[in-house]
Amino acid sequence: MRLKDKVAIVTGAGSGIGRATALLFATEGANVVAADINNSAVSATADKRPAGAKGKIMPATADMRRAEDVRTLVALTVRKFGRLDVVFSNAGIMRGGNVVDLSERDWDDLFAVNVKGSFLLGKHAIPEMKRSGGGSFILTASANSFFAESDIAGYCATKGAVMQLTRAMAIDHGPDRIRVNCICPGWIETPMSQPFLDENPGGREFAGKIAPIGRIGQPEDVAGVALFLASDESRFVTGAAYNVDGGWTAGMTRAIALI
Repeated sequence: MRLKDKVAIVTGAGSGIGRATALLFATEGANVVAADINNSAVSATADKRPAGAKGKIMPATADMRRAEDVRTLVALTVRKFGRLDVVFSNAGIMRGGNVVDLSERDWDDLFAVNVKGSFLLGKHAIPEMKRSGGGSFILTASANSFFAESDIAGYCATKGAVMQLTRAMAIDHGPDRIRVNCICPGWIETPMSQPFLDENPGGREFAGKIAPIGRIGQPEDVAGVALFLASDESRFVTGAAYNVDGGWTAGMTRAIALI
């Protein structure tokens, strides 16, 4: 019960990291508003709430690119549960391509979801968190926040922006007793990474080899770190970036050097 009596918003909760985190938060006692642009997916997340979970999961449909959707999401949470303690800004998209190949529309969509979504969530959620006495705001950044890869230029740019947004928010809102941190996943087995893992020859083997731990990450691996950051155990942690990548960004493994 590490989140007993806390109220949390988790975005991108229809699958992957967001779903795993919403379920874990509820298991640990939080009342969770699980938000996603896909209504059926986020309803399925609520249906998967473990039988023994003390916290509730309320599904909500929201497009994080739209200010009105985000404002409504926050207002719904406070109206339903009376307060807001934890926000996990996790909604994100991937679009492939270098700067020549990537369309302007895809560039705009990447920034609208991956960066503007977190900005809007902070804009509307932080005043409510302040009224609740403070809390924890968590963003999903990426190993690509500081380690670029080929042919995903727009995605890398957004995740670099998310890391700097994390730091700026931590500085601005620390006096309000609001901690702001980001999680930087490596290769995690989610719907976003599935096309690369399954459609590229050797993709799954490659993703496992680049991590010294020797496997692809699972959504639950990230959810566990989100739980730590949401809980009072991390009460003196803010402005930090947590790599959840099996050691990938620590350096090149021998297995990769020999590929």
